[in-house]
Amino acid sequence: MKNTFYVATSIAYVNSQPHIGYALELVQADVLARYNRLLGKEVFFLTGTDEHGVKIAEKAKEEGVTPQELVDKNSALFRDLGKLLDLSNDNFIRTTDDYHKEFARKLWTTMFENGDIYKANYEGLYCVGCEKYVLEKELIDGNCPIHKTPPQKVNEENYFFKLSKYSAEIKAKIESDELRILPKSRKNEILSVLEEGLTDISFSRPKKVLNWGIEVPNDADHVMYVWCDALSNYASGVDLEKFWPTEVNLIGKDILRFHAAIWVGMLLSVKMALPRSIYVHGFITSEGEKMSKSMGNVVDPVGIVAKYGVEATRYYLLKEIPTSGDGDFSKERFEIVYKDELANVFGNLVSRVLAMNQKYFEGQVPAKGDDDTFAAAAEETWKIYHQYIGDFDLKKALEAVVEFMNKANKYVEDTKPWVLVKENPERLAQVIYNLLEAIRQAALMFLPFLPTSAQKILGYLQMGPVTKFENLQTWGVLASGTVLEKGEILFPRLAEEV
Repeated sequence: MKNTFYVATSIAYVNSQPHIGYALELVQADVLARYNRLLGKEVFFLTGTDEHGVKIAEKAKEEGVTPQELVDKNSALFRDLGKLLDLSNDNFIRTTDDYHKEFARKLWTTMFENGDIYKANYEGLYCVGCEKYVLEKELIDGNCPIHKTPPQKVNEENYFFKLSKYSAEIKAKIESDELRILPKSRKNEILSVLEEGLTDISFSRPKKVLNWGIEVPNDADHVMYVWCDALSNYASGVDLEKFWPTEVNLIGKDILRFHAAIWVGMLLSVKMALPRSIYVHGFITSEGEKMSKSMGNVVDPVGIVAKYGVEATRYYLLKEIPTSGDGDFSKERFEIVYKDELANVFGNLVSRVLAMNQKYFEGQVPAKGDDDTFAAAAEETWKIYHQYIGDFDLKKALEAVVEFMNKANKYVEDTKPWVLVKENPERLAQVIYNLLEAIRQAALMFLPFLPTSAQKILGYLQMGPVTKFENLQTWGVLASGTVLEKGEILFPRLAEEV
């Protein structure tokens, strides 16, 4: 059995700059990738950009550049955001890449040869903002519920994909959890759609309407619609023989149907293995309001990282935003979390314990002793930590680590090492050892979430760099007599705004 793990984010549409909601998806995927590497698996992490479509062509015309020039510029913003967020992705795919376009054509050809693509006339409603066909029942007061504008009436010849053919099979695989969808509410949501049965979908548009995309094989008058173009990136961007199928497709709640119905139907058509799971996250509001350019409340992740640092940004997104639900980005809350949790609970505990070890034991790890006060607490924390990550609840996994550190801080106040140094030096040695071991355990748990800070702490303890958990989760691995570094302030005080 292959010991591999393949995680893919959705690919971002590049008609505008990246926003904080996409940054959330990227860091969530990065945690899953880093965590599984630490478990000893060979991991492939894919992200990238979706670069075709009418909106791209229109935006390029508006800016007086070619579509290729526009996507080159904007795709770089998303690639740079990934680097800024310290992503560990193995590939960054662009749908304008030649290898991707070649794969999409082959996929189309296979589906066509299998009798699942046919040409017919389409008459219906099309939302330019969504770049997708919509049904009358989906509208609110005649408008697209997302863009608040009426869709266009369209009558044109398209190629269609026989999605209806696979409706029952898709439903059965989701019901049985052969295709696992988390959270359960999203599973129920897509099952209610499948209960009505899927209809065939438009798979191309005439080139005179959509002239920026991948040309349909053997028909120069048509261009692939988004489905075969964009969704196929999950297969084109990876070594299929080594890593397929996808272990986790990580997406936003607004594109669940595309991934749990259309993409699954396409894979069934070409007889490829289905993703093992689809993890769905929610949306981020800004100061309690929906983000919009008109309101001027769109949160720029680049600016947030510049002000607070990458580790603090990752921490807020992963802990303060419900992993599979909606959450709010608040500057006031961000600064409270930074000060109270990162600086005081986490950073201060590490600095304090290392300083006491320097003061009382000249930097050497003291004798372990028989008092394993934290052994059971650490073991229990590891148990729920692994469980929560496996259930796609990164927020609760982080909360478990913070609770463990709170216990360590309370242990300092309860044992009072500054008193023990005079009254019970032998007991002091056990207390300091337990605290050093506690911060080592916490640093290990933080590795997927805050990789730089966690590796720094493990370095101070002469344990780094750590690439696998292996036996390091065992209590008492820190060797007595090891000379430790003093360390530095991990989360410095935020500068006061003038």
